[in-house]
Amino acid sequence: MPKDVTVSYENGTVSVKGPKGSLTQPIDPDFKLEVADGEITVIRPTEQKRHRALHGLYRSLVANMTTGVSEGFKKQLELVGVGYKAVVQGNVLELNLGYSHSIYLAVPEELKIAAETPKGKNPTVTLEGIDKQLIGQIAAKIKSLRKVEPYKGKGIRFTGEQVRRKAGKIASK
Repeated sequence: MPKDVTVSYENGTVSVKGPKGSLTQPIDPDFKLEVADGEITVIRPTEQKRHRALHGLYRSLVANMTTGVSEGFKKQLELVGVGYKAVVQGNVLELNLGYSHSIYLAVPEELKIAAETPKGKNPTVTLEGIDKQLIGQIAAKIKSLRKVEPYKGKGIRFTGEQVRRKAGKIASK
């Protein structure tokens, strides 16, 4: 646990505060949370399969919360296609993805969003914030607006994501 992060647990709710903000997460009241010597320990009540599964989930959620309030999270999306554009006005993302109309997507206030189009490269959309789940959800929503197609590789993808390309009709001869 980073030095500038404080964790509190009461009535089945974990609260994490740090330099970038604060997050809360409800957890099963059967589970216990101990904070000692700069470490957070999640203790499960029994060895049942359900409790073992939830133990890993809660451990991961608390770890993501502490990382989020201390360092933050960032996802970058790349728009690959002729004429694809992204413009940010306030917290509204305007996308031109080859459809006959523009797509407007309101992004929650907790996230910072930026769009840039470097000359000679594909436009990129960057999402930043402290809540990993919210960033992933919004990134998946943006990506679902134009899925990557396997023949030409056009669509919205994460920066650095590999796309499996298929051969066209010519390859069948």
